[in-house]
Amino acid sequence: MPILTKDEAQALMKKVIALSKADEIEVNLTGSDGGNIRYARNAVSTSGGVSQNNLVIQSSFGKKMGTTTINEFDDSSLEKAVRRSEEVARLAPDNPEFVPNLGPQTYLESKTFVPETAAITPKLRADAVAQSLQIAKENNLVAAGFMENSAGFSSMMNSSGLFAYNTSTNVNFNVTLRTADSKGSGYASKGFNDITKLDVAAATKFAAQKASGSANAKAIEPGKYTVILEPSAAIVLLESMFFAMDARSADEGRSFLSKPGGKTKLGEKMVDERVTIYSDPQHPDLPTSTWNGDGRPQEKIAWIEKGVMKNLYYSRYWAQQKKVKAVPSPDAVIMEGGTASLEDLIKGTEKGILVTRLWYIRNVDPQTLLYTGLTRDGTFYIENGQIKFPIKNFRFNESPIIMLNNLEALGKPERTVSGESGIHALIPPMKIRDFTFTSLSDAV
Repeated sequence: MPILTKDEAQALMKKVIALSKADEIEVNLTGSDGGNIRYARNAVSTSGGVSQNNLVIQSSFGKKMGTTTINEFDDSSLEKAVRRSEEVARLAPDNPEFVPNLGPQTYLESKTFVPETAAITPKLRADAVAQSLQIAKENNLVAAGFMENSAGFSSMMNSSGLFAYNTSTNVNFNVTLRTADSKGSGYASKGFNDITKLDVAAATKFAAQKASGSANAKAIEPGKYTVILEPSAAIVLLESMFFAMDARSADEGRSFLSKPGGKTKLGEKMVDERVTIYSDPQHPDLPTSTWNGDGRPQEKIAWIEKGVMKNLYYSRYWAQQKKVKAVPSPDAVIMEGGTASLEDLIKGTEKGILVTRLWYIRNVDPQTLLYTGLTRDGTFYIENGQIKFPIKNFRFNESPIIMLNNLEALGKPERTVSGESGIHALIPPMKIRDFTFTSLSDAV
């Protein structure tokens, strides 16, 4: 089934709601069309396309809720799905955290759909990968990568008058390049709404430079070092902080934002005053949907402002308990930076380590946000403002809170994609002092 227009989605969901006998009903309708291409060992291995639509029906009787999911939209199937959700709801226990449907909402116009991205063809993907493979072969490197794109819609409607609709496009590309002897590795990952902003050749050349430059790495002693984290490295630590800004966890003592006696650190200075983190669904370089999954409008909101914790996100239930505004969590995050390039940060470093990427991140202590993980795909020693030689990878133990209190400099923000969660962010490269490396790793 092709992507449904706003009118088509609205008509289908109205038909479902008209079938309802429940006290309340909520309908979520989504769909997407897309394609992908995968390559490994310098050759394409798979190519394909995906087209799907999905309808989720949630019926409520009092505080009892039942849900069904369906991907067939003929009249008979729709009625069966509605009846099934009602049957399940009647059998369900009361939900102690039930909140009634939202009423009608007002949303800003979304900027997430780009026609050029929706028009991507298999040939365009193949041509892009051909460029990547050519660069790998010219540099005597072995490439593995993946490119995928999608165009889709999401919509919701309920029996209380709410209706939301959004279209979006995405294209993601990642590549890993290895030297022929597997002693050097480089990586690049890019993701955009707009295909015209994706430069596959430039990303592959970046990864190739890392791979060739990281061969024959030397071992140096673990310890505390000044580091320069590229955005692809910084994001996997910062996202652990982004995902932990939940008000309920803080109120219940389960968070890095918790204080004794049920208090939180909201309004307190948490990190260096140069740190400002916000979300904005209308940001031209990182647009997101203007409503979240339960229908609440997304707005521009500051989470950390000049080092101070300004806002937490609340579920509707927890906001009701605390009698505050129900602020939804963001779909993407933006961190302000400076004007310096990565090269400028390197030139200003007397001694330090350049980290391309962090991976295999694991939680050590949720209340201090202490995490452990490994460097990979190019780690380099810096001396007198120059990269001197590649070094063997490290295991690290670090908290993004401690890290952002040891901030020395911020570069110019750039869009990146987390290799751990897939979250998109606009963050700067950052120079951090006293970053803790605990042991060496033989991984490349």
